[in-house]
Amino acid sequence: MNDSTKQRVITIVAAGIAYLLSSMVTNRFIDIPEQRGLKDDALEAILKGATTASSTILASILVRRFFRG
Repeated sequence: MNDSTKQRVITIVAAGIAYLLSSMVTNRFIDIPEQRGLKDDALEAILKGATTASSTILASILVRRFFRG
């Protein structure tokens, strides 16, 4: 499998993992008040950024191990 195809697969897998992680983490750690404030928005952005970065790393590891050889 060539590098461009691996990158596409990594992107797709990372998006799926990010969606799952983001929804789980956001629902667990953020209680959405009636009126959101800057703190709520900042916390959500930080958590979603961290889950996106984590999912990209995890997807890269999984794809490279799966398509080794």
